[in-house]
Amino acid sequence: MSTDQLSLRAPRHRVSRKSITLWTLHAVIGWAVLLVPQLVVLVFSRTPWQLGLAVATLAVGTAHTLVMPRWRYRVHRWEATPDAVYTLAGWLNQEWRIAPVSRIQTVDTKRGPLQQLLGLSTVTVTTASAAGPVHIEGLDHDDAVRLADELTTTTQATPGDAT
Repeated sequence: MSTDQLSLRAPRHRVSRKSITLWTLHAVIGWAVLLVPQLVVLVFSRTPWQLGLAVATLAVGTAHTLVMPRWRYRVHRWEATPDAVYTLAGWLNQEWRIAPVSRIQTVDTKRGPLQQLLGLSTVTVTTASAAGPVHIEGLDHDDAVRLADELTTTTQATPGDAT
């Protein structure tokens, strides 16, 4: 199948449900980095505007932490076929990507500390594209290893120079 015949379509597979926990932990850590210094300042100086800022940060952080991970889980999808890798990612800004197998240059897996704790991995598919690599975040580690192996095998068997 040529690149011209590939069409943008919804990928079939969801990421692991454990991704909700991963994204929740990332959000909690991010908001804590903003909130903790505000609380430290409040201990030494209790001005109304500092209290208001801390309350606003807590409210927005809580809403973001409760909504974003579940929304992302509903959106994030992926699929690998013999011809292409399809992804849909994001929550407010959603990105659909197609990476033709003939353009794949490298396939990598990555596991940060929280991903290791939850048994998750990210597969990165680097192509000869100005848009950058395709990331499939939130896969069960075994699925990620299987996908990386499958893509590597398919890429090696596909004619072309990945440019």
